[in-house]
Formats: sequence, structure tokens, C-alpha cells
Amino acid sequence: MEIRRDFYLDQLIKRKSNGLIKVITGIRRCGKSYLMNHIFYRHLLDSGVPADHIIRFAFDSADDLYLIGESLIQTQKEKRGIDPEKFMAYIRSKITADGMYYLLLDEVQLMDCFESVLNGYLRKDNMDVFVTGSNAKFLSKDIVTEFAGRGDEVHMYPLSFAEFMTVYNGDQYMGLSEYMLYGGIPLVVLRDDAKAKALALQNLFSEIYIRDIVQRNHIRNIGELEDLLNILSSAIGSLTNPEKLKNTFKTVKKSRITSKTIKKYLDCFEDSFLIESAQRYDIRGKAYIETPKKYYFSDLGLRNARINFRQFEQTHSMENVIYNELRMRGYSVDVGVVTTAEKGQDGKVNRKQLEVDFVCNLGSSRTYIQSAYSLPDEEKRTQEIRPFRKIGDSFRKLVITKDIVRPYYDDYGILTVNIYDFLLDPQILEK
Repeated sequence: MEIRRDFYLDQLIKRKSNGLIKVITGIRRCGKSYLMNHIFYRHLLDSGVPADHIIRFAFDSADDLYLIGESLIQTQKEKRGIDPEKFMAYIRSKITADGMYYLLLDEVQLMDCFESVLNGYLRKDNMDVFVTGSNAKFLSKDIVTEFAGRGDEVHMYPLSFAEFMTVYNGDQYMGLSEYMLYGGIPLVVLRDDAKAKALALQNLFSEIYIRDIVQRNHIRNIGELEDLLNILSSAIGSLTNPEKLKNTFKTVKKSRITSKTIKKYLDCFEDSFLIESAQRYDIRGKAYIETPKKYYFSDLGLRNARINFRQFEQTHSMENVIYNELRMRGYSVDVGVVTTAEKGQDGKVNRKQLEVDFVCNLGSSRTYIQSAYSLPDEEKRTQEIRPFRKIGDSFRKLVITKDIVRPYYDDYGILTVNIYDFLLDPQILEK
């Protein structure tokens, strides 16, 4: 069964022949290679590109390496990269006619001097280059800089809820429950039963993600790294910082880990796209607050597997799902802070900081969002929208709830929608 990834396919189509290296990044196993080598490849064929003008090459494939006189086993034994001269000679042998040639290169970071090779191809008018990569430099958020400003990144996430529902055999209500529990990694979604899904997620952590982070960053104390990941998994959507986490380690683990080391580990997790951080933003003061931050997992299934599915809070899980959906849609997302000054019963002025769950920016547009798992009564609703009423600007304000409600505006112009409509309608913030 194939899962459609039309959102990302459209991004690749729009970038054809733009004179840049198209770089597909994202957490491992989110579907990068399948997108490029199958979905995009079929698009090229369907749009009239001759098959011999599409050159697919996987640098982790023994069969492909054999074509250029390289051995996968030998390169691994010798701990060396693939010879770029052999690869370039192979490409030259394939460029035999007029017209545009499309290079679809998988795991290209396994080739020595890959940046220079790819930049060289950009100087050729008859080549359009698309690459994916994992590990090392290609798992870095700074990948575009590797190509001296000539890289064009397409960042890919695990399945959105809308993509998930295209292959889920059930209604949206049961679907969201499963999505929030097992996440959107394609190979997990396509597993048949709960036991198989849980095992796949745990294997991904032990065999892929942790190993890659450790090897790439030369981390010696794997236990501390995994402990930090467990702490983050238990506190998604909570404000924290390295100093606070250091104190947790000291109290709970009797560890002397430093805040500097914790900061390094947090950077490693973010660099591998396993987690993302949301910075606090003073809405009235129009300034960022450096610390603390909130951390969200790029896939909730991975987060739940990390804590053996023991701790499943609907409120924080829903907040994480909303955050991921906003990021998939291209929004930059911050945690909003509204500072107010109010007189108490004693006449003294008290300053309070009210939180807006998400401040979402896309170009010149902005939307403020509160995630409210349930709004059982007017008192709860008043509590949720109180920060909105203190902001004092005209940008859109939105409450997302799991309650089954139709979209409606209240007397303050605040829109309330249910989580299902929000996740399944990508245009809901623009309406």
C-alpha cells in the first residue's frame, strides 16, 4: 500500500530547474527516499521525461556501487567514502543526448567530497539535481550552507494526520487516537497490529536514532543521553532549560552532568530532527525570551515508545500534534507570553505572565492559537481566551478543542474549531 505525499511532491515539482540543489531533509524513516525515488520519479516519467534522462543512484546500494566499480563491503571495512571520480565517470557515461537530465541521488553523503561534486553539476545547464541524505552533514539543519547558498531544502516530516487517514481503516475519531499513540512514521503506520507497531518504534530508537546521534557526535556517556531523552519524553510541552534539567538529573539520577553537556545533547536531538524547540516570545514587548523553551517530538509514536507507552496525557499529546501540523504547513511557531498588570484586592499592582500556546507566523500573517483539550463550560472557555483579550492587536485568534463543535466566532472575534477540522483542512487558518 502506498501513502500519498502530495504536499511534498508539489514542493519538488515547483523546484524543478531552479538552478539549485534540491535537498530533502528530515528525520530518518519519514519517507524521504521513497518520495524521491518512487513518487517523484513516476511524476517525471508521467510528465514526459525519458527514462534514460533520469539517473537514480543510491550510495548505500551494493548493486549501484557495483556499477561504478565500488564495493559496499569494502568501503565499510576500510571506513572510507565512495570514490567521487568513479561516480563522476559513471554519470558522464550516462549523459549521451540533448535535453535535461535529472539526478536523483540517495544517501549522497557517503561519497567523498560530495559538496564539490554536486556544486560542479550545478554549473551544467542540462542537469537538475535532487538528493536525500541521513546521518552526518545531511542530518544537519544547516545543510543548505554546505552548498554555499545554492541549496534548496525541502524538509519532510512523518505523516500528517490527513496523510495518515488516507490509509487508516476507520473513522477520524479512532484514527486520531491511534495517530496520537503510534505516530506517523510510514513503516509503523503500515504495520497491522499494536504489538508490531510498538516493536517497530522501539527498534527504530535502539537501532537507528540513538546509534546515529552517538556515532555522529562522538558521545561517550550514552546513559546520560538516553536519560535526558526519557526526561524530555515525560515532559513534552513543558517549559524547561539546561539548568533546570541539570537539577532534575542531580535530584533524580544523582548525576553531576553539567548544563553545558545537557545543552549539547539537546542540540544533538534537534539536529537529528528528533525534537524541535519552541522559543518564548513577548507579544507586547515584541522580543524573544531566550530561556526556558518548550520541546516537542517530531513524531508522537517515537515519544510514546521512549517511555514504553506508560504515560499518555491527551492534553500534551494534542498540543504536540498541533505544533507538528503547524510546522508541516510552513509556520514558524513560538510560545507566546502576554505580561499584564492588575490590581489585587489589597490595591497592589501585580504583574502576571499569561501564556498563548502558539504564536504562528507565515510571511506577514500571524495567528494566535490556544490548544484546549475540552471546553466543558463558559468558565473554562473564559480562562482559555483570557490571554487573547490582553494582546490588543487584530491578528487572528483561534481556539482548537477536541470537543465536537462546528467552527464558530464568539463576540470577541475568536474562532473556535475542533481538532479534526483543523488537522484535515490545511486552509483553515486562511479562511
